[in-house]
Amino acid sequence: MTERRYDEEETAAIFARASETSPREASTLPAKQGWSLAELQAIGREAGLAPEEVAAAARSLDRPPQPAPRRFLGLTIGVGRTVQLDRKMGDAEWERLVVLLRDTFDARGQTRVDGSLRQWTNGNLQVLVEPTASGDRVRFRTRNASAQAYITVGLTALATSGIVVAALVAQGALTPGLAVSTASPFFSVGIVGVVAGWLRLRRWAPTRLQQMDDLAQRLEAGDAT
Repeated sequence: MTERRYDEEETAAIFARASETSPREASTLPAKQGWSLAELQAIGREAGLAPEEVAAAARSLDRPPQPAPRRFLGLTIGVGRTVQLDRKMGDAEWERLVVLLRDTFDARGQTRVDGSLRQWTNGNLQVLVEPTASGDRVRFRTRNASAQAYITVGLTALATSGIVVAALVAQGALTPGLAVSTASPFFSVGIVGVVAGWLRLRRWAPTRLQQMDDLAQRLEAGDAT
């Protein structure tokens, strides 16, 4: 595989991110037809930057855009992360990743290998490994279907209680007070459903994103053990 080389603009961005300076301050390098990562690390070392900081900054340039979170009534019900590796994932690394996934998500899950495509799934939680021109891309994605179902049932029950009250009062069958009392079971179910769904989502999305970010960092660093 051809070694990745970084042009002047990319080099400035790498040192800016590695040293947290502005691109203008970091772009004072001799003109050259691209720099390799090893060369940038050597230059960075002379400036007091750790090689891993330069490598991490360089990797950040090639990160694919992250998927937007899936939302339901303003609540995050689905999250994902994408990691672009600069290598092909071998069988041993894949097996180590599966062990790490099971430990991180406390789930055995199911694996599937179809040629160069690899997949680990546990319900709505999916991890896909697919080939690209420069290596392998790893995609994490999940959706909290149970929380969405709780909220949907809750909202349906609340709407039903409102319809029942309005219908009974309009027909003169019951006074407003008695109509509300009659519909109160639907109202109670609705409140419980919405609150239960909200409580499930409150910490779920940040936790899943943090888990995915940790796994992504370990993959980028070649530390999926």
